[in-house]
Amino acid sequence: MDLVSKKCVPCEGGTPPLFKEKAQEYLAQVKGWELDDGGKQIKKQFSFPIYIAGIEFVQKVAQIAENEGHHPDLSVGYQKVTVTLTTHAIGGLSDNDFIMAAKIDQISL
Repeated sequence: MDLVSKKCVPCEGGTPPLFKEKAQEYLAQVKGWELDDGGKQIKKQFSFPIYIAGIEFVQKVAQIAENEGHHPDLSVGYQKVTVTLTTHAIGGLSDNDFIMAAKIDQISL
């Protein structure tokens, strides 16, 4: 099953984060996302021709986040939005982060 068709599952403390090797496997399914050096988060920068297009993108990401119950960190700049995903409850990455990345990529096409 591909990541876009999956649904985020609530993640609670005590669940181990993904190993860096598993995160690398998931990265192959979400183009342009980068894994940080510690393997605890993924990040991608999206570019837009005008500022308001970035704001509209953020609103779409927020709707997905609410639907999935998994919320990224968003940084808005002039003609760019940076999305950072991690699962705070476990201090690292979970399947949910990659599910969200895939869903966010769908709206940025």
